[in-house]
Amino acid sequence: MIQNPKRYTITAALPYTNGPIHIGHLAGVYVPADIYSRYLRLQGKDVAFICGSDEHGVAISMKAKKEGITPQEVIDKYDGIIRKSFADFGISFDNYSRTSAKIHHDTAQEFFRTLYDNGDFIEETTEQLYDAKADQFLADRFVVGTCPKCGNDGAYGDQCENCGSTLNATDLINPKSTITGETPILKETKHWFLPLDRYTDFLTEWILVGHKNDWKPNVYGQVKSWVDGGLEPRAVTRDLDWGIDVPVEGAEGKKLYVWFDAPIGYISSTKEWAAREGKDWEPYWKDEETKLVHFIGKDNIVFHCIIFPAMLKAEGSYILPDNVPANEFLNLEGNKLSTSKNWAVWLHEYLEEFPEKQDVLRYALTSNAPETKDNDFTWKDFQARNNNELVAIFGNFINRVVVLTNKYYEGVIPTPNEFSEVDEQTLAELKAYPAVISSSVERYRFREALGELMNVARLGNKYLADEEPWKVMKDNPERVKTQMYVALQIATALSVLAEPFLPFTSAKLSKILNLSDLKEHFEGFSKFLKEKNRDAKDIIIDKVLGWNDIAENSDLIPAGHKIGEAELLFAKIEDEEIQKQIDKLEATKTANLAESKQPEPQKDLIQFEDFAKMDIRVGTILEAEKMPKANKLLVLKVDTGIDVRTIVSGIAESFSPEEIIGKRVSVLANLAPRALRGVESQGMILMTTNAEGKLVFINPDADAPNGETVN
Repeated sequence: MIQNPKRYTITAALPYTNGPIHIGHLAGVYVPADIYSRYLRLQGKDVAFICGSDEHGVAISMKAKKEGITPQEVIDKYDGIIRKSFADFGISFDNYSRTSAKIHHDTAQEFFRTLYDNGDFIEETTEQLYDAKADQFLADRFVVGTCPKCGNDGAYGDQCENCGSTLNATDLINPKSTITGETPILKETKHWFLPLDRYTDFLTEWILVGHKNDWKPNVYGQVKSWVDGGLEPRAVTRDLDWGIDVPVEGAEGKKLYVWFDAPIGYISSTKEWAAREGKDWEPYWKDEETKLVHFIGKDNIVFHCIIFPAMLKAEGSYILPDNVPANEFLNLEGNKLSTSKNWAVWLHEYLEEFPEKQDVLRYALTSNAPETKDNDFTWKDFQARNNNELVAIFGNFINRVVVLTNKYYEGVIPTPNEFSEVDEQTLAELKAYPAVISSSVERYRFREALGELMNVARLGNKYLADEEPWKVMKDNPERVKTQMYVALQIATALSVLAEPFLPFTSAKLSKILNLSDLKEHFEGFSKFLKEKNRDAKDIIIDKVLGWNDIAENSDLIPAGHKIGEAELLFAKIEDEEIQKQIDKLEATKTANLAESKQPEPQKDLIQFEDFAKMDIRVGTILEAEKMPKANKLLVLKVDTGIDVRTIVSGIAESFSPEEIIGKRVSVLANLAPRALRGVESQGMILMTTNAEGKLVFINPDADAPNGETVN
């Protein structure tokens, strides 16, 4: 663990441009990475927060085939959606690039060539799965089959999403091509492999010994499992028509494996940023005084903790990550998030449907972050966290402070009188919070850190509730000046401490408090930046107070300063808004069931004479009532055109008697009578089930009169 680093390189996993960003991506990677980067900037640290679109690999090709467009059209479409979503949501990347950029192709090919020239690869001719009908080798995601470890029938050629095992396509049982549905054959092809087994001792010493106490248990455990299981050579090239060309002779038609080129995207994105800003990129990747941190989800642990470090070690001039604080998965309403099944809350749709509520989602995701185990996002919890915490605690405190200041002093901060023991204790407690929150953030416990931020708002609420300035004002207005001054110091501290977690709220609160008018009053943060030869534009945020000023400055907002009028920081979210989102997910679930429902196999063949024996008639239900002491049965009176007869039907759990009276139905009229609960049933109503498994009637056209036969 690096102590007092000179600079920070923060990377967030490159999102695949085969779909938009959803809340699982945000909770697992981008919100925690943004919190960490914003926090460091508030301390005046030198930060490069790097990301970009991952635009190569099979996922892009699959999306292009599915949508009937070119891979380039796919990446351009989703890169645009993703960029805008991140910008609108306030993810403060210093640079967001794309792996289709020339600078990335050049960087990745140069990296490969260096390792190739150093003799770090093994060149092998192996047998790979080949689709003869499509006349192409099958990359990992173009193969599905049965997982050899858990028996899941839908495992991909690189990973089983059911048990999480990393696989090779040739490991699958009963593999099938997703392109044609054919069973692939084995065919020889030449590829280059990174011999991970050569790096076993290095990885053991670096991670299993060196990071035993500071890396998250889920990350450490997965790395240990891989190392203990024995590392094997890993292919770094693929037979694909989309990606970065392998820059050596004899590799025509082959591309760099996406998991080789994608992490190099962090380096090429840093180069792009440095060139734009007039900086030298190399210290951010090659200086031992730089702290490199990768923010990823747990499905990327192997690539960021074993494969990419082995690549960096082989190249020889790069630093290794100081930490890889991978999160677990976030589920949605009890089910796994799925891009392909549209089971997600998409960021760009959220921003349209909940305008100006970016921080509510940031808060809900951080409060429920899957830091140590998989967690579940529900819309009801989202609503409760907004209404019961942001509105009732944070927003309530700020609103009371601002309203009272305007009411009593026309918005001018009063000059305090003598501080009581409670005042001094409250201000001392306030000064302690930056260190408390810092401790959590620097250990990547962002959920814990957010809880401490809310405790600052609770401190303010408790102070006002205990001191009751609205009552004291009648008898001791001088005392109220001190009370309001203390409360305003807490409000100002919140505007700074909230910035990493709730940046839009922080900006709004700073505007309410008119903090931008106080730049000359504060020397701490600006002086700190000048000592570092930096200015506010270098750290994106426009703050007059820094993180450490809260602990060091007793006069955060001075007497005589005028604040603005009260504005609600948060608005209550009503049940109707939440129900709309729940209904939207239910519609998705119904659509998925319809798409996945397989027809029952055809029954054994019959002769025409067998079918002709059935007398199926058009009829109308005239009466319906529940069978006494039977939950499933309804007793129906049906006009079959030839008579009115009684039919007992097991549909009571799907329909009420009232809703089916007058329903047009198809009746098997010549079914032998059968006594059910003492009632003779003289026929059968024909039914089927819909995508949700619910019963539906087989209705004849309205023009067909009762008694007409179905032939």
